[in-house]
Amino acid sequence: MSLKLSCVILTKNEEKNIERVIKSVAFCDEIIVVDDFSEDKTIEEVKKFKSLKSLKVYKRRLNGDFSTQRNFGLEKAMGEWVLFLDADEEVTAELKKEIISESAGKSRDPVMQKISAFHIKRRDWFWGREVKFGEIPRWIGLIRLVRKNSGRWEGRVHERFKVQSAGWRTRFKVKSLKNYINHYPHPTVKEFLSEVNFYSSLRAQELCEQGKKTNILKIILYPFGKFLLTYFLKLGFLDGASGFVYGFMMSFHSFLVRTKLYLLRRTDLK
Repeated sequence: MSLKLSCVILTKNEEKNIERVIKSVAFCDEIIVVDDFSEDKTIEEVKKFKSLKSLKVYKRRLNGDFSTQRNFGLEKAMGEWVLFLDADEEVTAELKKEIISESAGKSRDPVMQKISAFHIKRRDWFWGREVKFGEIPRWIGLIRLVRKNSGRWEGRVHERFKVQSAGWRTRFKVKSLKNYINHYPHPTVKEFLSEVNFYSSLRAQELCEQGKKTNILKIILYPFGKFLLTYFLKLGFLDGASGFVYGFMMSFHSFLVRTKLYLLRRTDLK
């Protein structure tokens, strides 16, 4: 039996978040959890949804490559459309209705029938309040809903979906949805620091493999410049204390990326 809509969720030690995200996508015809051998109770929490016959769990090592992990989920998905979520996200009620409408192909417009993917905007919630400014403006959309066999994920970290199309025609195959994914990252400073350390290592390795270089001047100035940009020019200060912490941590991430890249390059030269 052909399915209309699948959802792929990547997990790694997400026992605190997995219930929320699964409940938000229970409307999907198929839910696929790709777990990076969680060491907490993530899988036990997933098993609580045994009433969802469409729920499938695959264990697969991430090996520092998010695109490969997402592409694995894409290959396993049976739906005509595939929705991608992280475990610390959820689909809002408004977005649910919009996704159902679009994936059902209610539009008779021939142009809409050629759509390969949709951008979905994301709202970040940090320390109990929405982050409206700074690092990632809420009006920026990410490709998260894709037609099966329309493209592939690329990039080890900060991965992006690349639609199979040439040049300027790509933009006519990707449209935007109006409603939001809710995102609940970094619930504590400890977890924020741990994630910054983890992702900066992956990013530094990726840049090193691409032959990118850095120097002491960039290590010092880039993070400082990024903080000024996100906190002042992008109005991060309007988000109060959470805006300052978010801006500072992401600038620290930039510092770690360039420092680790510098050390990797020095190691390669020896």
